[in-house]
Amino acid sequence: MNRSSNNSLGRPGTGRPGIRNIGIIAHVDAGKTTTSERILFYTGESHRMGEVHDGAAHMDFDPEERRRGITINSAATTVHWRGVQINLIDTPGHIDFNIEVGRALRVLDGAVVVLDGVAGVEPQTETNWRLADRHEVPRIAFVNKLDRVGARFDQVVDSMRERLGVQAVPVHLPIGAEAGFRGVVDLVHMRALLWERDDASQPVQEAAIPAELLEPAQAARARLLEAVVEQDDEALEAWLRGEEPSVELLLRCIRAGVRKRAFVPVLAGSAFRNRGVEPLLDAVVDWLPAPGEREGTTTDLAGEPLAALAFKVVADEHGSMVFVRLYAGRLRRGDSLLNTSTGRMERAARLYEVHADKHVERDELVAGEIAGVVGFKDTLTGHTLSDPKHPVQLESIAVPEPVIHLALEPRTKADQQGLSRALQAMLREDPSLRLRQDEESGQTILSGMGELQLEVAVHKLHERFGVDVVVGRPQVAYRETIAREAKLTHVHRKQTGGPGQFAQLTLRLEPLERGAGVQFESRIVGGAIPREFIPAVEAGIRRMAEAGPASGYPAVDFRAVLLDGAFHERDSSAMVFELAAGHALREAFAKAGPQLLEPVMAVEVITPTEYLGDVIGDLHRRRGQVRGHELRGTATVVDALVPLKEMFGYIGTLRALSSGRAQYTMQFDGYQVAPQAVAELLAA
Repeated sequence: MNRSSNNSLGRPGTGRPGIRNIGIIAHVDAGKTTTSERILFYTGESHRMGEVHDGAAHMDFDPEERRRGITINSAATTVHWRGVQINLIDTPGHIDFNIEVGRALRVLDGAVVVLDGVAGVEPQTETNWRLADRHEVPRIAFVNKLDRVGARFDQVVDSMRERLGVQAVPVHLPIGAEAGFRGVVDLVHMRALLWERDDASQPVQEAAIPAELLEPAQAARARLLEAVVEQDDEALEAWLRGEEPSVELLLRCIRAGVRKRAFVPVLAGSAFRNRGVEPLLDAVVDWLPAPGEREGTTTDLAGEPLAALAFKVVADEHGSMVFVRLYAGRLRRGDSLLNTSTGRMERAARLYEVHADKHVERDELVAGEIAGVVGFKDTLTGHTLSDPKHPVQLESIAVPEPVIHLALEPRTKADQQGLSRALQAMLREDPSLRLRQDEESGQTILSGMGELQLEVAVHKLHERFGVDVVVGRPQVAYRETIAREAKLTHVHRKQTGGPGQFAQLTLRLEPLERGAGVQFESRIVGGAIPREFIPAVEAGIRRMAEAGPASGYPAVDFRAVLLDGAFHERDSSAMVFELAAGHALREAFAKAGPQLLEPVMAVEVITPTEYLGDVIGDLHRRRGQVRGHELRGTATVVDALVPLKEMFGYIGTLRALSSGRAQYTMQFDGYQVAPQAVAELLAA
């Protein structure tokens, strides 16, 4: 097939002209960036294919990405296929950079989920899938690496059904297996698509379905029809009469089902060997929705007042660039907008269509487009930008809580001056990084989602900002909570010769379920405490909760109920009640059975079976709870929950146990009560 934006396997285009905003999401090493690189090549956006292993991928253009061979930052580009503009975002697969996936899915209309043909659904696949569920993003799936030893298309489809709870509907059947994988049976058009050579410049060959696959293909197509015809009355009636729906009607059914998220079409291929990319592009155009076509959205918002969401901030040679998704209206170069999240005005000095690390200047953007804007001063991730005369507030972007800390100290006085500026720039780009000053040691504490994220951040300080720091050992982000209810009356009374201080309040603390945070409720009646002092009580409680009322770690998962109180007309004030509330919380916490919470990670270890006993024994020594293990190809996969504290340095131990043959991934699962011995050790 010739590389052209208007070709489609020799048939007329069935995709609606317009725009597709899509993301490529996957577990690390599933071939996500390689798939993106092939999309760039086949659409004519690039004239050579960059390889991840060579450090030459167009989408991994950051020096740190090329050095490590992984995607760290989500990268956007614009391509065209069959007259349709595809705004594509390639997202990271590593859990430490999951904020990149979350904020991309917030603004996308569809996603391609890439799965490893051997491993199937992996932990980060599942995490990303749940994120896409949260944002109701329609998806198609691409089973990649079917040329690898142990690849099984049918097993991957089964793992989607079992682990994701989704109706996975194959629209392809592989032709050949492992090294012999050379094509697919297209179940929609009932034909074979063959790639006899790895050369991407060679056209895909259409052929009759091989005789040995004809019966399985007919059975698979029957299952496909059964799954999709109910999306269209005309197709359902034809099917019930025993008639074959036309190809056009079948495409329409699949498109309707994807849009409603009724099922997920599953395609097959091997991106590295240039097999299956053109059908994947056709599926994006044919089945993923255009802006405004998702369930519950309006189809034409171009004439409405402007509304846009900022979802990413980067600094490059153009200065600070803010990536936005336009949901309504038009944005012209030089327009002034209202940032409704801050109440400040912003000016769009320049507009850019983004092609990875290259930018094409635009005069105007319309509803549905994703682009970069230069000129915004105070706009951050999750901020809404709108027409000043018609202010709106769009749903923001959730940012996960950090689970690991790192202490930083500048090496020299010059580094001290640059450290604050560099960290503020990094926090502007990555909202999942947090910064605070330790009151006791005076150290700068940087917090994040994992060791790799913090390691990358420290390396960026040196390479990008020229700041050298002394780095302390990673520390776990503990929390504290309570085990039972407690009620306490606290009196704050102070007399210093001048105006006194007086506040009395009665608090009840109640434990809540994990993840509930800190809740406050006032049940003051009859003016026992003046209404204007109630917010100060809440502020005092929240400030003390953040400081750590028992062990110095932030307190979570409890409700503070203000039951009663008293005040003095001259000696009471909002400040006094705020101070009193903080002291009251500390005293009440001591009565409520304070508990230490530690972050626990969901760990998946993939090991040769002969090392299984050693791996499980080591996980138990790390206070791990092994939830099960299963065979996956020729290896065994161990699923466990392990406290984050025990996972530092694990990769070295695992390599030693398995002669370097085992690997693992982990992601944050939640907080659990730490054993008393751990709490005592930390207290000591």
